[in-house]
Amino acid sequence: MAMQMPFAGLLLMHRLVRSSSQRQLGSRFILHKCNRRQTRTFSTAFVNCNENKGDDSDPSPLSSNLTFRQALLSKRRPLSPLERISSLMPQEALSPEVMQLRDEQNQEDPEEEANIHTQEEHEAIPKEEDSETHHASDAAMETDEDKAGQPAGRFLKTGRGIPILIRRPSLEDYVLYMKRGPAIAYPKDAATMMMMMDVSEGDCVLESGSGSGAMSLFLSRAVGCKGSVLSVEVREDHHKRAVLNYNRWRTAWSLRQREEWPDNVQFHRADLCTASSLIAGQGFNAVALDMVNPHLVLPTVIPHLHTGAVCAVYLANITQVIDLLEGLRCLALPLLCERIIEVPVREWLVAPAQQKDGKYCVRKAPVPEGEQREETETEETITEEPAAFGSFPYIARPHPEQISHTAFLVKLRKCER
Repeated sequence: MAMQMPFAGLLLMHRLVRSSSQRQLGSRFILHKCNRRQTRTFSTAFVNCNENKGDDSDPSPLSSNLTFRQALLSKRRPLSPLERISSLMPQEALSPEVMQLRDEQNQEDPEEEANIHTQEEHEAIPKEEDSETHHASDAAMETDEDKAGQPAGRFLKTGRGIPILIRRPSLEDYVLYMKRGPAIAYPKDAATMMMMMDVSEGDCVLESGSGSGAMSLFLSRAVGCKGSVLSVEVREDHHKRAVLNYNRWRTAWSLRQREEWPDNVQFHRADLCTASSLIAGQGFNAVALDMVNPHLVLPTVIPHLHTGAVCAVYLANITQVIDLLEGLRCLALPLLCERIIEVPVREWLVAPAQQKDGKYCVRKAPVPEGEQREETETEETITEEPAAFGSFPYIARPHPEQISHTAFLVKLRKCER
């Protein structure tokens, strides 16, 4: 649009000065060149113009790093049609009103130029308050770093005065926030699976599908120093992630408890469908499967499962459950499907009811007939002394952030036929 307006003005100007003299034609040519320069300078979007049009070997793209002066120039308003036409016409042909308007515009330009230089100076010199804020943030970061290694169970304040509670992360916290590759077995599902398998200290458990190592950690704690866990993973990246997460937790535990976490998990990268030699001669008290097609490994695994023991299967969707049951029917394995469940967990928000101004709501008891209520009744506020028991109403509702569906858990028990 900025390049079309000068041509429109040129056409109109040509009609206005069609009968002008040769001197006026020369002035028209000069004014036309000036107008092209102004169009480039005062366009609505700044563009780097390459004056050497013949050299196409090094085309420069649009500059993304605009200077402060160029950014201000690019934000100036576009010229109006009257201003464009008046800049093309000879000075003698302009009316006094148009000349007055142009003089006012020229008076505003020096002020804008001065503002540009002033703002450039302010930009070059760093502000004192910015420097103070930077040092304050650095001090806050140093204070936060000093909190590492503090005793657990105490409140400390950050550099901004915000109280925080220092506590040691539990295994559940570590599993939820550790770096992962595939989706983890959430603690609620892992705990239910271990109850299904009835895992206790000293058991020998087979896990197929190490994933990110979440289930391996829970099984490691359940079997203890006397037990063992054999974890098999077919993918190399998942295998490395599980081993790394397991070793990191063992290191953190040794620093926390001043004792070693039992090294009772053996990680192997193999396909359990064809790795029968890996489990040859071993018997397992329980089997945990977290695979896309668990029915494919059952013929290899079930002969090594003790009679009466449980194989717990972690499946993400119900169609996998159907494929598993169909596989059991076709394979005719000595397995009985006892349960198919999912574990919903609903968190609740229970806290004293507060208004927007921070004041606690007050319970209002019904007033019997004949008694007058005080007109100056006010709501109680927070005081240093604790209020009487039952004086504050509570709000109790499900928490707005809930854990959605994670998996279906299938309990298969080996039996004799």
